[in-house]
Amino acid sequence: MKIEPLRSFPVELARNVRAVLSDIDDTMTEDGLLPARAYGAMEQMHEAGLIVVPVTGRPAGWCDLIARQWPVSAVVGENGAFWFSYDRRARRMVRFHARPGTQRAADRAKLSAIAERVFAQVPGSAYAADQDFRSVDVAIDFCEDVARLPGEDVDRIVGLFRDGGANAKVSSIHVNAWFGDHDKLSTSLALLSEHFGIDARAHPESVVYVGDSPNDEPMFAHFPLSVGVANVANFANRMTHLPSYITARASASGFAELAETLLAARRAGSAAGIALQTELS
Repeated sequence: MKIEPLRSFPVELARNVRAVLSDIDDTMTEDGLLPARAYGAMEQMHEAGLIVVPVTGRPAGWCDLIARQWPVSAVVGENGAFWFSYDRRARRMVRFHARPGTQRAADRAKLSAIAERVFAQVPGSAYAADQDFRSVDVAIDFCEDVARLPGEDVDRIVGLFRDGGANAKVSSIHVNAWFGDHDKLSTSLALLSEHFGIDARAHPESVVYVGDSPNDEPMFAHFPLSVGVANVANFANRMTHLPSYITARASASGFAELAETLLAARRAGSAAGIALQTELS
């Protein structure tokens, strides 16, 4: 499959996008930081009327803050385990979980047992530093706060979780593991439909998704207007489903590049509408 450069993204399609869903780590961030250009891009899209939703493997504790304090409409966390949306008028957090609380507790016990096998068999692996803030999944760090593990060790971690009956996905920094049939895509589709009235199953072209790694594959496969920041090329050999478009720049700069593409299309559409109204009057 050929990935087209973002500059070939059709203006008429960009103009009709209603929602922008985005991975966070190494898509919005760069070297572990959220720079002003990425935060500003979110803010500009939000103010322009786009529904902006981070879709991340990061934990519930972080997602509560993101929903409250970032210029976003909602957040999907722990690879689809839940979505949160903060109603600023009512000062109330709306929360949805893919699995009930009693089931989540049992899942965590089984995941912890598998994680102990991982640590015994893959030296250098460790729980992600944000594990204490997670409500559903287990995240194994292979390069964020530990020395980078070789690819075969990452594959071994994935295999151990899958042998234990769990799902396991590789992000740019962690292996995330969970029980249940939810993923980034299923929960994002539920959020868009139930909370925003967007049927992204029937009309996937109304949504843009941007990401950078293998745990974004379900999103790349479903959304025809999927975008990879330039560093997605680092994982191309691990992926079956690639994005339709790729930015010229990596990470946060690539995210900002996508935002400007969408905003420019909306500005062009507004200018054309004003010109037409002027001509008709």
